[in-house]
Amino acid sequence: MLILLPPSEGKAAAPRRGAPLDLDRLGLPALSAARTAVIDDLVKLSGDPELALATLGLTPGLADEAARNGHLRTAPAVPAAALYTGVLYDALDLASLTGPALARARKQLLIFSGLWGALRPADRVPTYRCSIGVRLPTTGALTAHWRSALPPVLDELAGDMLVLDLRSSAYTGMWTPRNAVSVRVLHGGKVVSHFNKATKGRLVRALLLAGARPRTPAALAAAVRDLGYDVRVRRPAELDIHVAAL
Repeated sequence: MLILLPPSEGKAAAPRRGAPLDLDRLGLPALSAARTAVIDDLVKLSGDPELALATLGLTPGLADEAARNGHLRTAPAVPAAALYTGVLYDALDLASLTGPALARARKQLLIFSGLWGALRPADRVPTYRCSIGVRLPTTGALTAHWRSALPPVLDELAGDMLVLDLRSSAYTGMWTPRNAVSVRVLHGGKVVSHFNKATKGRLVRALLLAGARPRTPAALAAAVRDLGYDVRVRRPAELDIHVAAL
């Protein structure tokens, strides 16, 4: 099973030292040309701070984050597992996984990104700022850019595997898996937002620790239920997880 995650706007503080980005060592190397196009655009854009803020949708107070894009090729890189922070990633707590659970995470997780397309947790990348809704001067709309580049690569990777799609709506347009299951989180019959992320992070962690290997949506629902969740099948490929407390 593949598990698709969104990135987070929140990122760990940029390290002061370390090896820089090595595109050739990132997973999914067939995406290198598409990644290079976005990097080149962002580096060039950073030379015009005012345009960079407007293009990236940032306020003047975030000028340092826009300027950081100018150093994508030379700044110290860190594993994606350590880069992304926020509610989902705090609940998932990739840093504490060891042994078989860590091996599963490295194999099963794909983190989607407006800059990188899709990353493995061990892929080393620098801190950056670029959401999927951005339209860059040369590359254009990033959703369309990745919708062209990702399918040939990810269709082959996924094959007939079940895909647990936990991406936010902004990132689902980048690639549509053939055999995907989505999840909603509800409390009191209402869909929740903030705690949706925490529940999904805990769910992924539990699945990795348990070594669950469902091949169908029904088997996934059963596996999630075995982990103690109140899960209900809304449609064959859509699961609802009901939480009693937030």
